[in-house]
Amino acid sequence: MNLEDIAETKQELINFEEEIREAYESGKIRAPVHLCRGNEEPLIKIFKNIKKEDWVFSTHRSHYHALLKGIPKEWVRDEILNKRSISLNNSDYNFFSSAIVGGSLPIAVGTAYALKLEGSLNHVWAFVGDMGAEMGVFEECTKYSGRNELPITFIVEDNGLSVNTPTQKAWGDCKNGKANIIRYSYERVYPHHGSGRFVQF
Repeated sequence: MNLEDIAETKQELINFEEEIREAYESGKIRAPVHLCRGNEEPLIKIFKNIKKEDWVFSTHRSHYHALLKGIPKEWVRDEILNKRSISLNNSDYNFFSSAIVGGSLPIAVGTAYALKLEGSLNHVWAFVGDMGAEMGVFEECTKYSGRNELPITFIVEDNGLSVNTPTQKAWGDCKNGKANIIRYSYERVYPHHGSGRFVQF
């Protein structure tokens, strides 16, 4: 993917979230929405390595992940409008998410273990925020995966915040350098929940 393609894909992602923001602010989505913005380029680069047959386990902030996995934007939009923004799941694309912080990690590890037993060449990609990366479940999952050489990569999406509290202030130094973990940093554009505008239903 060249720079021109990256720029086009980035703008498509931004345009999609702007459409969702407008739908949310107009009261068309009567449910929690966690918008993406500011992390387009790191994700585009990561997803260049994710094959169609690979498994992606996402978080409550999953719109970009779903789109970059190749799920049609019409399907993603319909799910969001039907109040499933924080629980996008599509078995046809090996894509699953959970609104529970760290909730999809053990399932991702189990999937990676199954792939290893089957001798599959496919891979698992598990996304987690920087707060989730400080939880015990993350430590257990990464240790188990490393010790058993499972085909899984953990991606820490680090915006420096645990909801609205600075992560390092809450948890201390959270940088880790394990070989099977990718961590990237970005600055959040939208608030943790909603669009920053009060919406009365």
